[in-house]
Amino acid sequence: MKITMRLPKYDISQTYDWNYANAPARDLKLEVPPCPGSWDFCGIPIDSPLGMPAGPLLNSGWILYYAQLGFSVLTYKTVRSAFRACYELPNLLPVDATQLSGNRDVAAPAAASDSWAISFGMPSKDRITWQRDVEVARRGLASNQVLTVSVVATPQPDWTLDDMAEDFVRCAKWARDAGAQAIEANLSCPNVCSQEGQLYKSPNSSAEIAARMQSAIDGLPLILKIGLFDDRDQAGAFVEAVAPFATALSTVNSISAQIVGPDGQAHFAGLNRGIGGACIRARCQAEIAMLDRVIRERRSKLRLIAVGGMGSPADIRERMAAGAHHVQLATAAMLDPSVAIRIRSELTLAGTAESLLAHSEM
Repeated sequence: MKITMRLPKYDISQTYDWNYANAPARDLKLEVPPCPGSWDFCGIPIDSPLGMPAGPLLNSGWILYYAQLGFSVLTYKTVRSAFRACYELPNLLPVDATQLSGNRDVAAPAAASDSWAISFGMPSKDRITWQRDVEVARRGLASNQVLTVSVVATPQPDWTLDDMAEDFVRCAKWARDAGAQAIEANLSCPNVCSQEGQLYKSPNSSAEIAARMQSAIDGLPLILKIGLFDDRDQAGAFVEAVAPFATALSTVNSISAQIVGPDGQAHFAGLNRGIGGACIRARCQAEIAMLDRVIRERRSKLRLIAVGGMGSPADIRERMAAGAHHVQLATAAMLDPSVAIRIRSELTLAGTAESLLAHSEM
């Protein structure tokens, strides 16, 4: 289906707070094609394998906007137990990069691109504000759509792991009470320098947090958002530690890189930023395939949610063939809000749906 109208999208020239307050109108008159197959998200029935991760979905306005545009799982942008301001502009900087492969890559600023550096810093409204807004989002979704709420702890200088876990639990309970159908624990953010940004690198800490969250959310699916692993052994240690408590792993939470201009000047005060978009596609594909092997070898029931660099039916098929249970698009959906409708339309064409159908029936 070709969309002739110009759909609104996140304005990268404006602040996070401006975009929060100016979500697109929700009076679209669009026909969303069905997606072949029978689908679920961590056991909850949905109408397609397409979702959006936490980053672009600032509030209920943005969630319900993209819900009209063919996405079946909507993930509320990561929330905290206390207010946290967003970093200053730029929050999204287009970059020119080849296929990034690790955490020591360099990207250059670009005038326009299908990839960008992400610099929000996991901002959050206060608990009362976001909890009420989650309720609005849940009420506005259809029965075949799912609302996930992403949560993270906000560590203080003297906090122990016990304090961190308790803060994750607090946020998870508040999200559950507001109507979340699944909870995502954000254990990876390359844009913060505090403890919560790299928790997934510690299997024991991740397992402690996951265990306590699982016991507090009344059987809701628990998803762990993670970054890249350095090697297969590190991934295996993580999977073994969290498998008894988590439902799924969401990967990858962007790829960390330094942003350096043509004159050699480093952006973002020389600090690394997460890179999302087409330039991380190959590395994220390899990570899903590696994690799928690790999970199968351990006979684990963990599911994989693929994130990173996808924007076409071919990308979706490739990621699901590598072991993904579900796929989530961020950069592609922000650049082209109609991407899910386009993908759904192409998947209904003769000969394009077979591999997805086969996966959905496994």
